[in-house]
Amino acid sequence: MNDADLLTRFPPTNPTTRLLWTAIVDVGPRQDLGAGPAGQRFMVPILGGQFYAGPGCDSLQGQVLPGGADRQVLRPDGVKELDALYEMQASNGDVLTIRNRVIVDETREPERYAMSVISVSAPAGDLDWLNRRLILGSLQSARPERPAVIIRAWETDVVPQA
Repeated sequence: MNDADLLTRFPPTNPTTRLLWTAIVDVGPRQDLGAGPAGQRFMVPILGGQFYAGPGCDSLQGQVLPGGADRQVLRPDGVKELDALYEMQASNGDVLTIRNRVIVDETREPERYAMSVISVSAPAGDLDWLNRRLILGSLQSARPERPAVIIRAWETDVVPQA
């Protein structure tokens, strides 16, 4: 079978998303860590917050625990790379370790581009399915109203063609 026939037999399937949670994460002042080989480095402490379940995801709500941090690199091209590591405690008591890797491009108009890939490390139990999913995220600043960020997390999937 040639490539054209193969691609006709297996057409592309469009990814779908489902909102898992929305988190409001309170943050401290950004600390300058100096220049590194990839650009200017910063750290933003994570002070806590809350997260709220998306539709049909009732168990994905609870507290963002204090003690995490968001490490940032401002690249020479003006793009920021964020790498946040923190914990969220769900209402059932499970503690989820979240790693959120974000790309922020302030040059896009009318709103900046701020999208991420979120990895979850969940204990065995009700929420361990999160360990086996690709989760995409978005990031919005809540400033000047509050020193916080709003993070939305979506489960991605591909629905087979009928």
